[in-house]
Amino acid sequence: MAMFRHVAFALLAGALGAAPALAQPKYDPGASDGAIKVGNIMPYSGPLSAYAIIGKTQAAYFKKINAEGGINGRKIDFVSYDDGFSPPKTVEQARKLVESDEVLLIFQSLGTPTNLAIQKYLNAKKVPQLFVATGATRFGDPKNFPWTMGWQPTYQTEGRIYAKYLLANHPDGKIGILYQNDDSGKDYLKGLKDGLAGKMTIAAEAPYEVTDPTIDSQIVNIKTAGADIFFNEASPKFAAQAIRKVAELNWKPVQLLASISNSVGSVLKPAGLDNAKAMLSSGYLKDPTDPTWKGDPAVAEWEAFMAQYYPEGDRTSTFTAYGYLTAQTLIQVLKQCGDELTRENVMKQAANLKDLHLGLLLPGIVINTGPDDYYPIEQMQMTRFDGEHSVPFGPVISAERGGTN
Repeated sequence: MAMFRHVAFALLAGALGAAPALAQPKYDPGASDGAIKVGNIMPYSGPLSAYAIIGKTQAAYFKKINAEGGINGRKIDFVSYDDGFSPPKTVEQARKLVESDEVLLIFQSLGTPTNLAIQKYLNAKKVPQLFVATGATRFGDPKNFPWTMGWQPTYQTEGRIYAKYLLANHPDGKIGILYQNDDSGKDYLKGLKDGLAGKMTIAAEAPYEVTDPTIDSQIVNIKTAGADIFFNEASPKFAAQAIRKVAELNWKPVQLLASISNSVGSVLKPAGLDNAKAMLSSGYLKDPTDPTWKGDPAVAEWEAFMAQYYPEGDRTSTFTAYGYLTAQTLIQVLKQCGDELTRENVMKQAANLKDLHLGLLLPGIVINTGPDDYYPIEQMQMTRFDGEHSVPFGPVISAERGGTN
């Protein structure tokens, strides 16, 4: 009996001695007991600098998180660099973040050609390229690029939603399309054409380059082609130019604006609110300028955040709401990682988001991912600009199920 007690004590002591070792945190470069280093690349300058407000909002949100004690006691060290929306510069900044700054991951790098320029490098290095700020479908391919994940609905999904609307409401119309001449614009074009299935006439397709000074000639050509529906698939600067040019020509087409540019503060105000009245688009997040959300707890929380942490930020821009939501999504992933802050676990947890409800998403829209599903948001709702606000209408459309909620 005495021997049994001795053996039992020895086993207990061994178990107690092993327990702390099992509980030890696991870290990759960029993580420690006190901090999590997150890299980011934004066009703070150049033709897409209207999106810079996204990175600034994210920085402000991480400042808020740090003031509240961080994630499991660790502060977010957010290292954000400017690439001017130039792919060679993006490559340079990504290498700096990975090899010099030694970040744990790169979060929300913005743009299709810029993310494409660093995708193979980051996957070869096994560094998460997480929640990229583009809806190009190529960034949701876990089989070939397991370290890259999107966040927003894909451009092809959005294009199909517009096709469905046009077939139901303007089946005899002739469509003119302005699009950015890269994978993002071509994805929108493919989604629209796939959705139309040849059932409507496309009168004109006019590409533009982000280095072009204006798109005036493209708008004139689309009008001349006889289009009575205008799909404005352009980034903010060019989208605003297009809306102004349509008004200047006294052309009155049905106008569809890609969601990447349907911000009241960043696009529609510069274009002229009257010029944008009745503009159709689609969305998945709440427009804080819409009185529909007056008194909404999530919007009130966002307003308090903006007042305290980003008071100079434009509260009429949905880009601030976008930055806030993407930052919240990353925080959820890092919380799920617990003390295993490895790059592999970051991707594992990013691919394990189940019915994540974030308050600034439109009602009925949730975030879901899986090991074979790298598209977190697959639902949208049509919107119409009433001269002051973008107002959602119709059902929430789910690309995932091919139907509506």
